[in-house]
Amino acid sequence: MKNPIKCLGRWALLLSMSLGAAASQAETQFSIGISVPGVSIGINTPAYPQLVRVPNYPVYYAPGSQNNYFFYDGLYWVYQQDNWYSSSWYDGPWYAVGPQYVPLYVLRVPVRYYRNPPPYFGGWQRDAPPRWGDHWGNDWQRQRKGWDRWNRSAAPAPAPLPAYQRQYSGERYPRVEQQRELQGRSYRYQPRDAEVRQRYQQQAVPAPTGRPPLQDARPQQPPQQKQQQGAERRETKPQQAQGPGQSQGQGKRDSDGKAKAKNQDKDREDKDAPGQQRKP
Repeated sequence: MKNPIKCLGRWALLLSMSLGAAASQAETQFSIGISVPGVSIGINTPAYPQLVRVPNYPVYYAPGSQNNYFFYDGLYWVYQQDNWYSSSWYDGPWYAVGPQYVPLYVLRVPVRYYRNPPPYFGGWQRDAPPRWGDHWGNDWQRQRKGWDRWNRSAAPAPAPLPAYQRQYSGERYPRVEQQRELQGRSYRYQPRDAEVRQRYQQQAVPAPTGRPPLQDARPQQPPQQKQQQGAERRETKPQQAQGPGQSQGQGKRDSDGKAKAKNQDKDREDKDAPGQQRKP
């Protein structure tokens, strides 16, 4: 007969191991939503998504996505696990955005355009925005007072889609440094929404100026001609400039020297003349 104490100990050990594994799994699942740039938030978009404009809104949504995926004013916006994220590229890296900083037109998108709505959206009117005030509380409601009231006929035009990103997918998807360079070179749009401009600054995307970089305006010479001129400059030493006083002094010294030499020659001629020799 087996010892009941030993059996009980084995069962306790197995139970503790099972609980530890379950806790570890739960912790891993929770970490998916960490709001650190570059960390997965549970969204994988291997190719540029199809984006369709929400009627009468300056916002696009992705009907083929299984996520709450939007595009507004030059940035992509995702609502995932009760958190908002934004990115300048379609597959991240994603940056967390606090509820008080989400652009108003993104908040106003009707419930029906959320492809993966959270459970608390249930029962809400599908053609109306989510009840963010009920969900985030009175403090948020006071900070964003009037967010759900606007003139629908005066909505701004949507920003152009950064279609240049279609060619970058899979292994060609750029790193953060490359994203910034490509963004500044290929996408000239500047955000109009104050909240979106803040996101641009925080994500450190260089603002394009719409002009090529400044270049030397002097006419460019062939490299061979430049090398030849450089060699000539090295061989020829510059002469020191002389002032007016120095030029006059030098001229006077030259004139005196010539007169002295002339007098010496005349004295020698007088001595050598036959008619003027002295008597012994």
